[in-house]
Amino acid sequence: MAYYAQIVNDLVTDVIVINDDVVDGAEFAHNLLGGAWVETFIDTAGKNYASIGYTYDAVNNNFIAPQPYPSWTLDNNDIWQPPVPQPPAPPQTFWNEATQSWVPYEL
Repeated sequence: MAYYAQIVNDLVTDVIVINDDVVDGAEFAHNLLGGAWVETFIDTAGKNYASIGYTYDAVNNNFIAPQPYPSWTLDNNDIWQPPVPQPPAPPQTFWNEATQSWVPYEL
């Protein structure tokens, strides 16, 4: 199976699966559903699988998740990175944008 993302103004609006028997899945999706379609890959190193709401980076042929926090920045693989690396578990932590730090979950 192959996976294709519909792109509208560089934003992913849909992701579909097309049978491998189809020679050009992007053209097939366009003819069937209209719009622009780009193949996305689940297990390709250095590439992010598309999801609705992601941005398409046409220069790198990659997909970028929405920015989780204003302080986070993109790395060279289009992955958002916190300003402070997450500590190893345990304990489980979450990012606190106000303090710019990782905080342990309290049960």
